[in-house]
Amino acid sequence: MILRRFNIRVYGILINEHDHVLVSDELIRGKYTTKFPGGGLELGEGLRDGLIREFQEECGVDVTVTDHYYTTDFYVPSSFDDESQVISIYYKCFCPAWQQIRTSHKKFDFVVKPGIDAEAFRWIALGDLDLETDVNLPIDKVVVGMLIEGHHKVGFKISTD
Repeated sequence: MILRRFNIRVYGILINEHDHVLVSDELIRGKYTTKFPGGGLELGEGLRDGLIREFQEECGVDVTVTDHYYTTDFYVPSSFDDESQVISIYYKCFCPAWQQIRTSHKKFDFVVKPGIDAEAFRWIALGDLDLETDVNLPIDKVVVGMLIEGHHKVGFKISTD
């Protein structure tokens, strides 16, 4: 395997008024994956603009990107592209219309059609987050660990400033 490019990804940590974090259950190229909302940065796009676009496309809502939360600080090959190294940047987000996001209580609550990717969203209580079962990707696991640690210490609150 020869790595030929960097794959820049941007993700949002959206926590509602009830201390629930939004996750995305997805079928990507035949793999079931639970991750944070967001995705690939497009050429000519800034990080915050890319994240706002991803939330509009995926969730149908506008978000305000607030604080930087985490950037990948270790080597991660892409799970979906053998020739790229992933660098993921996570931001805290605020969304006054979070209730408009179509969500489910069931994991992977979508209809599977052959050859077509799918996604559904769920809220998970911060106090119930599980590092081993709630996300699949290695970078997301680091972020979930940080959320768990932060929640147990002082809680995680989104600033609207």
